[in-house]
Amino acid sequence: MAEPDDSAWAAGAVDDGGLTTPGARESGQSARGTGERERPAGEGGRSARGTGESERPAGESAPEAVVVSRKRRRTPRSDWQFPLLTDWGLRPEQQRLIVIIATVVGVLAGAGGLVAVLGSIGTYSPERHASAAVVGPDVTLPQVFRGWGSPKLFDPISDRTKDGRALTEKEVFGQSELAVSKKLKLKLVAKQLDADCSAALWGEGVLEQLAETGCTQVARGLYSSSDGRYVGQYTLLNLKDGKSAAELVESLKTLYRGGWVRPLSSSKAAFPAGGYSEAGGYALGHYVGLVWLGRVDGTEPGPKDDFVSLTLALRGAEKAVYRRVVSITGPSS
Repeated sequence: MAEPDDSAWAAGAVDDGGLTTPGARESGQSARGTGERERPAGEGGRSARGTGESERPAGESAPEAVVVSRKRRRTPRSDWQFPLLTDWGLRPEQQRLIVIIATVVGVLAGAGGLVAVLGSIGTYSPERHASAAVVGPDVTLPQVFRGWGSPKLFDPISDRTKDGRALTEKEVFGQSELAVSKKLKLKLVAKQLDADCSAALWGEGVLEQLAETGCTQVARGLYSSSDGRYVGQYTLLNLKDGKSAAELVESLKTLYRGGWVRPLSSSKAAFPAGGYSEAGGYALGHYVGLVWLGRVDGTEPGPKDDFVSLTLALRGAEKAVYRRVVSITGPSS
């Protein structure tokens, strides 16, 4: 009977006719399972051809076999292997050098870009007078300041060329008393009108800003409440135009910490040095009105201290500005 060729054994197309031993079936090493041809008995687990050893005489014991893994261990891939660089034929150590150089160049380029950006922004010089603590604990400064822009009502006097008449003391401080409520009033105890605006204010930043406004007049009035608990001052500045007025009010939101209006002196009322006070700035066409208010004892206002009503009363001096608007536009119908 002709013996089947090796391809038939590998494909598993030839039946072994029950020749495979039970042990071979159980271990899964049958010729059909492994694709290898079944070897004759006594040939051993490895043929002389497979192991490279010479055939030994019968009865001679074979030396201890050294098991060699058929699967070759791959050399671990280096962490410095990148597909693109590897395709270029660069070794891992060369790739590592390139990455290090590229990183250094990137850092230097980023630092150069940052320097260029900072240079284009320019330098920042903080205000010399950042807070009252810088100018001393006994200075007379408001602890709170709020500013408001000019309402459209004052557009007719947004330029001083349309409102050329100079202010007078009587025009601004013609009333000796300003009503706060039925029982409380503010009494005028001192007043002053100056052509030199820098004489009425102090602080480097404030004076620098004031110099750009074209200020020609500053009127100040000091008030004392009828119950002796409050002191207030109203200041009106005559500037060149509405733009200058708006800019001055805006700048005072920070500059007031290192400069402010000089208080008038009077034996009947005074702002306590280092005491608490509040202030507000109002752009009124080409004018700026400054309200300054505090308790005589220098303490912060409590629930019974109506600073809102006191502020509105102090702004009674602004009637002079309203009359100037009416003189240009005429009385409303």
